[in-house]
Amino acid sequence: MSPQQQPGSSPENVMPQPPQTVTVKDHLYLSDMLSWNLTAAKKASFFSKQCMDMEVKKELEKTAQMHERHYQQLLTHLQPAAQPGPAAN
Repeated sequence: MSPQQQPGSSPENVMPQPPQTVTVKDHLYLSDMLSWNLTAAKKASFFSKQCMDMEVKKELEKTAQMHERHYQQLLTHLQPAAQPGPAAN
């Protein structure tokens, strides 16, 4: 097994949708991931404003946008699912 491969990391083990229930451990990990992405987005944005090299500035802006997108994607997993309404008779 190569150092980058982990047991259970093959494509057929990828979940098509997140589980309906999020455990406390999952929630804490998602919260950490939100924090990491928000911090990375803020830092990349800050440094892009300080940068004089336009090529580097553009890459930092793209990096900030990528982390913002990841932050938003993670938030969708923490939003409560739409509750089904009562069945009509």
